[in-house]
Amino acid sequence: MAERSSFRIAEIAAGPLLLFVLLIALFAGPTAAQTDAQMNRAFVRIHVLDLLENEARLPLPVQQRREALKAYYEGVENDLLFIGTNRAPGLIDRLTNAASDGLQPSDYPTAQLAALVDALPNTDQRSQAVIELHLAAAYLQYVSDLKVGRFLPSHIDPDFFLAERKIDQTAALENLARSESISAIIDAYEPPSPDYEALKKMLAEYRGIQARGGWPSVPMGETLKPGMQDGRVLALRARLDVTDPGISPAEDPTIYDGHLEDRVKRFQARMGLDVDGAVGPASYAALNTPVDDRINAIIVSMERWRWMPDNLGDEYIIVNIAGFELRRYDHGNEVERMAVVVGKPYTRTPVFSDQIEYLEINPYWNVPSSIIFGEMLPELRSDPGGLASRGFEAVRGDQVYDLRSIDWNAYGQGNFPFTIRQRPGANNALGQVKFMFPNSHDVYLHDSPARSLYSRSVRAFSHGCIRLARPLELIPQVLAAGGVSGWNKSKVDQVLATGERTIVSLSRKLPVHITYLTAWSDNGVPNFRADIYEHDQKLLAALDGRSLAW
Repeated sequence: MAERSSFRIAEIAAGPLLLFVLLIALFAGPTAAQTDAQMNRAFVRIHVLDLLENEARLPLPVQQRREALKAYYEGVENDLLFIGTNRAPGLIDRLTNAASDGLQPSDYPTAQLAALVDALPNTDQRSQAVIELHLAAAYLQYVSDLKVGRFLPSHIDPDFFLAERKIDQTAALENLARSESISAIIDAYEPPSPDYEALKKMLAEYRGIQARGGWPSVPMGETLKPGMQDGRVLALRARLDVTDPGISPAEDPTIYDGHLEDRVKRFQARMGLDVDGAVGPASYAALNTPVDDRINAIIVSMERWRWMPDNLGDEYIIVNIAGFELRRYDHGNEVERMAVVVGKPYTRTPVFSDQIEYLEINPYWNVPSSIIFGEMLPELRSDPGGLASRGFEAVRGDQVYDLRSIDWNAYGQGNFPFTIRQRPGANNALGQVKFMFPNSHDVYLHDSPARSLYSRSVRAFSHGCIRLARPLELIPQVLAAGGVSGWNKSKVDQVLATGERTIVSLSRKLPVHITYLTAWSDNGVPNFRADIYEHDQKLLAALDGRSLAW
């Protein structure tokens, strides 16, 4: 087994296929005018084909990609990709600089490949064939990691429900064969999203900060407020100078003046903190977060973009759980953004993609069983009238019951024949509208009467659904994007005023992507958020523990 995963170039006995192809090469192949280099490439290719016939004796990284390699090299017009070309140095250089792509250089056999390439002038054709396959396998590994990520998301975190993505490996080899530049073809396998490209630029910026020693810490203590004079203000200025340099020097750098207040507020906004200019515990923690941690947040956010579909849709909605924000896009242009409330850390909002199919205006709220038995049943038993006054009722089949007419002590989790729902109205937990993309998680976008929560900087308060700060404004936007015309604010108000449950189906479904990003660039401005669900920790641990057999 160790022999299969090593870089030792072994002489593997040629089989009947080699002899057969040799005869073709001699009698039906190149003419005498062919150069020695061309003849060498032809014979190396014959050895490549022979090696690929014997799966058990292939080095492990080649064996894992044997079908794609075999499909490519068996193509009549397909030539070698590395032997006799100048692609190998370009590949090795890209692997060496994998960190610039948010990947780990240690995942790739850079030193071993470089040694093999250096030894090429002194190797026979059989050994050159082995080197060709190692280089091709490394290329496939890299473009796959770059394009679709290094893990199946659900293997890392059970809250991620994203479809497995794979590259067409044979096509990747054919694309390389047609490309003049290996760097350009690898670039083509980066996620196409501008958000990913912006993260890559952020990564370069923060690695530059890291190389210069990071940033100084700000001593913790009493909350710093505008107008105060304190020696720690010097440290605060020095810290902000690294990521947001001051425009003009202060008359007294120990005084917390108005210019510094503006810089602090910009920093707080970028970190998702309360933008009040007061440097308290949360601001101290964000200011003193090491640059290494910021780089890690960028790296895991880049990885999560690799998990996303290449085509998000002509028009789509994206919700960033960690950013507590929804954005709507129309042909690449952001046309709406609003604050959202997401699930609590113990009732987390899952990560998945789906499509909005219909809207429900003046909705009923069908209470999930987890809430009935986890929270509501004691109140049903002690004060059903209180719940009834808030619009709750019981349903069994086609029959609707007043909660006060039922002896709730007779029912529990094992024998509960009712659905509990809340009628449309001002107190309805879903507010006045919900945007439905039916899914197994019972998660959707909806209104909420708890309006005060949207002004908070951390908005993880729901049971998993996504509450919208301005849902009524979204109604005509979503309907228009879904091919339903004639809806404006006036019509929305008319339907709401009826108090009647109204379903409006979209003519074409609208993609919605629920993701989790703790780092992103907002028009060139780096933003970071807390890892409220500890998803980053899980992914970082998996990336650090990744082991590839080379």
